[in-house]
Amino acid sequence: MKRVTSVRRHPKQGPLLTQAKGLMRQFGLKARKGLGQHFLIDETVLQLIVSAAGLTRDDVIVEIGPGLGVLTRELARRAGQVIAVEIDNKLAAILRQALAPVNNVSIINGDILNIDPADLSPELAEKLPAATGRLFRYKVVANLPYYITSPALRHLLEATVRPELMVVMVQKEVAETIAARPGKMSLLSVSVQLYGEPYIVGLVPARCFYPEPEVDSAILRINVYRQPPVAAENAPGFFRLVRAGFSAARKQIVNSLALGLGLPRAEVSPLLEAAGIALQRRAETLTIDEWIRLWQASARPGEPAC
Repeated sequence: MKRVTSVRRHPKQGPLLTQAKGLMRQFGLKARKGLGQHFLIDETVLQLIVSAAGLTRDDVIVEIGPGLGVLTRELARRAGQVIAVEIDNKLAAILRQALAPVNNVSIINGDILNIDPADLSPELAEKLPAATGRLFRYKVVANLPYYITSPALRHLLEATVRPELMVVMVQKEVAETIAARPGKMSLLSVSVQLYGEPYIVGLVPARCFYPEPEVDSAILRINVYRQPPVAAENAPGFFRLVRAGFSAARKQIVNSLALGLGLPRAEVSPLLEAAGIALQRRAETLTIDEWIRLWQASARPGEPAC
């Protein structure tokens, strides 16, 4: 069982808090609530994130939402290359200025949801010519804005060029949902666990940020599979089935699938039986392997199975 670290309620926030307030005063910045801007001010949490990523000088890091650059600087000290994607125009300009002396950091002003990770490879090639012509391998390390957590994870995990590892700070309840075991599974759990193994590294109180968010956070590590068990071309059909299963999560799986797929119960029952799943089960109890078996059983003749 993996150990979860709980950061104390009175974090070591002195120097980083002073630094954050100083930068905000210097550049006339105010945290933008609409972009979920809460800046990390605790050294213990900073080191916990970096440690969880297991960084070496061979690593290329994609950071999403670098904010004031606190994590960015620490990543640059340990990794070979850091590509930081910042949606806020003003922050991106400030980061370029503040981090100009750091020669292994590139700042991209854009929305990660509109960026194909494969397009970051030329940016890398400019800095590390040895990477040219190789498969772009990278890790994602980020304090994710809460409002894009689910779409950002899905975007990166479903990309043609997926990260080999993700270490992200997310809302505590979302982290618990993502890392849930059978019995407490959800559509989000399945969406992430199809592509990798998630687990919570540490729990982080709201006081570790400035300004404080209304909820606590958690550091989530996802060990991404080299090859997901469902091929990319089959993923839309697979998730159509999973969404149907969770369409009425409190109902028995046979009834929720019938409702979600618009099929009579008599057509759904044989699919569950073929997959070895009792009709009385509920969607939240199914394992990833059981969802895959159910998808395989439901694939019509002539359709590709996963």
